[in-house]
Amino acid sequence: MDIEQFRKAGYQAIDRICEYYYSLQDKPVLPSVEPGYLQSLVPSSAPQSGEDFQIIADDYQKLIVPGLTHWTHPSFFAYFPTSCTFEGILGDLYSTAVVNPGFNWAASPACTELEMIVMDWSAKLLGLSPDFLNTSGIGGGCIQVTASDSALIACVAARSSYQRMHPDTKMEDLVLYATSQTHSLGVKAAMVLGLSCRILPVKEEDNFSLRGHTLRTALEEDAQLGKKPFILIVTVGTTSSGAIDNLPEIKQVVKEHPYLRVHVDAAWAGVALSCPEYRQDCFLDEINEFADSFCTNFHKWGLINFDASTLWVRDRKYLTEALDITPPFLRTKQGDAGTVIDYRNWHLALGRRFRSLKFWFVLRSFGVSGFQAHIRKGIALNRIFVSLVEKSPVIKLVTPPSFTLSVFRLCPREGGLAELNNLNRMFFARISARTDIYLTQTMLNDVYCVRFAVGAALTEEAHIRKAYEVIEKEAELVIEAWKVPEVVDGVV
Repeated sequence: MDIEQFRKAGYQAIDRICEYYYSLQDKPVLPSVEPGYLQSLVPSSAPQSGEDFQIIADDYQKLIVPGLTHWTHPSFFAYFPTSCTFEGILGDLYSTAVVNPGFNWAASPACTELEMIVMDWSAKLLGLSPDFLNTSGIGGGCIQVTASDSALIACVAARSSYQRMHPDTKMEDLVLYATSQTHSLGVKAAMVLGLSCRILPVKEEDNFSLRGHTLRTALEEDAQLGKKPFILIVTVGTTSSGAIDNLPEIKQVVKEHPYLRVHVDAAWAGVALSCPEYRQDCFLDEINEFADSFCTNFHKWGLINFDASTLWVRDRKYLTEALDITPPFLRTKQGDAGTVIDYRNWHLALGRRFRSLKFWFVLRSFGVSGFQAHIRKGIALNRIFVSLVEKSPVIKLVTPPSFTLSVFRLCPREGGLAELNNLNRMFFARISARTDIYLTQTMLNDVYCVRFAVGAALTEEAHIRKAYEVIEKEAELVIEAWKVPEVVDGVV
């Protein structure tokens, strides 16, 4: 493909992307394909000779699009939203047009310096302490791939820090703390590092939030066993229910155990900090006071296309002392002089994508007020859903709504846990069989629930009301079937 052929193909690609978004809400959210559908449609080996790109582009429309789950669909209420804006698309297009692996400042000064700038913009947008700014010269932030990467990096840094302070500590004695509602990233980080992970319990009466006394008890028990807890992963907005760990209580306990590092995983809910009215709910003051690291994903609810996970640390040496490896071929005069940030020492890989460009495009295009309006709109839409649920005699909230997330289940009458769990599994099976709406399930301390997560930029009130109508209709049908006794050989 030459430049002019690229220009022609590019025009067509943009046109087709625009048509995709014009027609998106008329498409089903979920594809009607079975596992392995693509295998029979695509050759088993790459072609021996090159093909005309028009054929390739047409095959994308014919073969790939029908197999897509449409995460930006206005009726997508599963997991958490994945952001996609046209500004972000263009940012990715421009960034891939200039190949810059960005492993140090000299690899491309603009990549490093723009990342430093947009990370400071984002920190200020969220109200983070100046301690977390790159311009502080002490702390700072960088863009990661996902919150799982950020948590793993924080755990590597915390382990290294603990071992430097306690060089005689055995690896088998180190313990990572998470809760039963922490994202799987906590357990996975421990698995990757070959360490123990202690799961701290949370209770329904605390809205599944980690309490200070639970942490204190665990620390005291592990001290008696000779175990060495070195990091605690706390959550602002858990995946299952949107729970927020009790950071004021946790802060008091951590003061008594200064060796314990604290990583705040706010992968989904963290962008709510952009609105001052939600900062107290998210315990921003405590985050700013005692968190060693903080992560949120702008690619979830924050308008910036995947991947766009942000990690800030209070002290950049926390990362670089654990991750800095500089062989001769990576040395530069700027790095040796200490006048620049070499971001390769802030994560596990060497090369990095030019992700700061889409941050720059989106934050400039929306502005702070536009970003806040998007966040407030999502919360307002969830309140509409909650108001509808509260009028239902059979659909009940399991936990208080959390920003754009509501967790509910069917409770048509008093019944045992197993009985109601089975009813709700039947209900979710019916919902899952549909392609016009997408929700996900979860378990909260053995209680089977259904999650409804708002956040797609295209979602409007009409989509919320239509989704509730579907939920209500399926609830009526499954409850009716549940009430009818099964008859086998004439015996009820």
